[in-house]
Amino acid sequence: MEREQNTEQSGNSGWQTRYIIGGTIVGGLIGLLAAMWLVRTSDERRGAPPEISTGDVLRTAVGIIGIVRGIASLGD
Repeated sequence: MEREQNTEQSGNSGWQTRYIIGGTIVGGLIGLLAAMWLVRTSDERRGAPPEISTGDVLRTAVGIIGIVRGIASLGD
């Protein structure tokens, strides 16, 4: 009986680890693509580093929080 519980618990940690690693990889790739697009767009339009205001950062942060909350609600 105890052996079955240990097997069941170790099986649960496997999917959790896969989701965490997968989320890290996907998040990193999305961040990389976003940074590349930001650099390319700024270079094409201005030829200089982008001017990012505090308002831009706050709007982006609120949007990202909304997306993360949406993803987290998928587990319900």
